[in-house]
Amino acid sequence: MSDIEVVDLLKHEAYYWEQSYQHIAGIDEVGRGCLFGDVIAAAVILPQGLLIEGVNDSKKLSAKKRDALYDVIMEQAISVSVGYADAATIDRINIKQASRLAMKRALDDLSVAPNFLLVDAEKVDSDVPQLSIIKGDANSQSIAAASIIAKVTRDRLCEGAWEAMYPEYGISLHKGYATKLHRAQITDLGATPMHRRSFLKNLEAEQQTLF
Repeated sequence: MSDIEVVDLLKHEAYYWEQSYQHIAGIDEVGRGCLFGDVIAAAVILPQGLLIEGVNDSKKLSAKKRDALYDVIMEQAISVSVGYADAATIDRINIKQASRLAMKRALDDLSVAPNFLLVDAEKVDSDVPQLSIIKGDANSQSIAAASIIAKVTRDRLCEGAWEAMYPEYGISLHKGYATKLHRAQITDLGATPMHRRSFLKNLEAEQQTLF
């Protein structure tokens, strides 16, 4: 990563540090477009002025790089937390509200209270001052760090506990997204309790017995 890119990733943090906001939390979520499983959010507070080489939007990083950065972030962050909203919650309140709920749960679980929030393209239900940044995971190191924590957390669930619960669905391969393999498995086997029923309505034309 070049020096210019590093400076750009800290431009928002640097501005609010100068305004005396010492503990800035970056917040992001993953799994918003999945057919299966929880939407998962992370909140990360990094030390003022810290640069972590390689931190970027989690979607732009290899799994190996994300895993390595996950360990660095967990070691160097002031506080890290993760929040979840399950499929039933998503179906009940919709994915946008469930994503915001997961973000709020991550925020509330931080061991150190932040005094400013940088949020990826959303608003968190909190009295803490905040800034919503479009494509925040590519424009803020704090949000990018949160995206990495959330992505690695969710991928490990897909590859571990969720794969063990439903081995016939190939969760470890497609991570719950609407791939050809996943759609075929739903058509052949039906939906599990962890599938988002509201998302599966688009598949009803293919298979009327999903529910």
